[in-house]
Amino acid sequence: MAGAGGERWVGLATDFSEGSRAALRWAADNLLRAGDQLLLLHVIKEADYEQSEAILWESTGSPLIPLSEFSNPITAKKYGAKPDAETLDLLNSIAQEKEVMVVIKVLWGDPREKLSHAINDMPLSCLVIGSRGLGKLKRVLLGSVSDYIVNNATCPVTVVKPNDG
Repeated sequence: MAGAGGERWVGLATDFSEGSRAALRWAADNLLRAGDQLLLLHVIKEADYEQSEAILWESTGSPLIPLSEFSNPITAKKYGAKPDAETLDLLNSIAQEKEVMVVIKVLWGDPREKLSHAINDMPLSCLVIGSRGLGKLKRVLLGSVSDYIVNNATCPVTVVKPNDG
């Protein structure tokens, strides 16, 4: 995928939090350019088999879902995702202003493991990920997804720290 036909695939890990929106804004301001493909990777820790199609896609992740489809609440619910309106508005604005194609892949399981597999399966030019801003002790005790990805990814990774002010 990366570099095929001159296009870049930029990955962005998201949990639809403020930290993820900060990473998205950073990518839009500093990285994305016309013609890029933006792949949002959203990992859901525990699949809800009764409310989503997770059972069909749990091992491989969802197919690539165009932003126009994912913006429909029925489609998002089908995959068990709960995107917020602010992130969807931001994505639609970026797609239009930057002339990038946005697709989403939903994964189920441990975020560290699933993001690492996705990066390997879908070679990305780079990945942008937000940081929750955990202190050193909490990071050691809880484990940091961004730390793990930085140390195990097969592509360059940018970690965007949250704004404190």
